[in-house]
Amino acid sequence: MATIDLRTEIKEFLRSRRARIAPERAGLPAYGGNRRVKGLRREEVALLAGVSVDYYVRMERGSLTGASDGVLDALASALQLDEAERDHLFHLARQSRVSSGPRRRRPAVTVRPALQQVLDAITDAPAWICNGRYDVLAMNQLARALYSPVLAGTRRPANTARFVYLDPEAAKAFFVDYDRIACDVAAKLRMEAGRNPHDAELIALVGELSTSSELFRQRWASQDVRLHRSGRKRVHHPVVGQLDLDVESMEMPAEPGLLLNVYTAPAGTAAADGLALLASWAAGQERLATEIQALS
Repeated sequence: MATIDLRTEIKEFLRSRRARIAPERAGLPAYGGNRRVKGLRREEVALLAGVSVDYYVRMERGSLTGASDGVLDALASALQLDEAERDHLFHLARQSRVSSGPRRRRPAVTVRPALQQVLDAITDAPAWICNGRYDVLAMNQLARALYSPVLAGTRRPANTARFVYLDPEAAKAFFVDYDRIACDVAAKLRMEAGRNPHDAELIALVGELSTSSELFRQRWASQDVRLHRSGRKRVHHPVVGQLDLDVESMEMPAEPGLLLNVYTAPAGTAAADGLALLASWAAGQERLATEIQALS
């Protein structure tokens, strides 16, 4: 994939969301079972959104330039979009209004020393910072120990999307819920593409994954999107075994585009004991691979 074309993104996203809604689910009569289209017809979406058929057809052909927030809200309701999908629609519309300039490669993102100090001050929980492309930019010692399988490769910055899709055997051994993780990673990359469609590094990453992974191609084609949120992550560490961890993924207002991820476990649980054992193991290692430099 050489570019992320906004018109194509808009067209395929709207078509995929329309196709999943049966007329009955939208409160519309089906008028028999012989329908030529899967899901709603364009005129039915236009009716539900309160716009003309011609206007909706123009939007579904990839033109959101003149769509007001009110129209976008009505369209999101008609297509029964969830929060992430609604945000994605608004991102696509916002990017449509911006004149496209030359696609320049962004300079390498570095994490301020003060943020590394914050990570290092978190001693009982793995904590790390990434961007929307899943580049691992900074970690504390416990995160380096936890994510040692992800850091085992030599490429830097380490990237969890590449690990999931380009090293699937290792990723399946590490992530207990591999299938869900793979879906979420592709969906969050799709969300990032809506925010930053001219990000050269993101375009290159999507192209690399599309070329090398059939699973990624399938998940990317689904048009699904996800928000970075709190949740549960189950990993199987090669030294301490399975850890069921609570994850908080937080945007950083002072550092737009970066996310702080912290993994914790309730006191007295097997996962908490496992994190303590992991910390002890990490302290006994002469050297751990870092997000900056791989082990030689």
